[in-house]
Amino acid sequence: MSRVGKSPVEIPEKVEVKISIDEISVKGPLGTLVQHITPNVKVEKIENFLEIKVNDNSRQANALSGTLRSLVANMVQGVSRGFEKKLTLVGVGYRAQAQGDKLNLTLGFSHPVVHQMPVGVSAETPTQTEIIIKGADRQKVGQVAADVRSYRPPEPYKGKGVRYADERIVLKETKKK
Repeated sequence: MSRVGKSPVEIPEKVEVKISIDEISVKGPLGTLVQHITPNVKVEKIENFLEIKVNDNSRQANALSGTLRSLVANMVQGVSRGFEKKLTLVGVGYRAQAQGDKLNLTLGFSHPVVHQMPVGVSAETPTQTEIIIKGADRQKVGQVAADVRSYRPPEPYKGKGVRYADERIVLKETKKK
């Protein structure tokens, strides 16, 4: 069995877990998340822990047990604490402004870029050059951050663009005569 799949997932006291035959739902203070379960893997709730068991000893079931354990652990963390990604804008005149469920970006184009936030994901702008994307679903938060970054990825000569807060850009040297 997978090493990751062997370790149990601890359920905090504010989180409620419901397990049916083909799906698991996790409900907490930040929302509800649902994950489909394949037939060759089962989830058992023992006291305040979730354990992932393999129904057959195939390689696919072994791999899926580790994957499902990670997904369930991310669901539990998402509904209890949530996830966030920080982006920074580097460049003269690059600005961001959060307005409700929209993110207005000025990225050097002739027009402003308006990004519509999906349900369950929110954006904050503590300063004009910082964006914090928050949500309960780790996959959605990461996808929204990647979408916002894709509008103007950092370029390798001056480093201008939208980058993750912990991202390091290796700058290239310009041509010499």
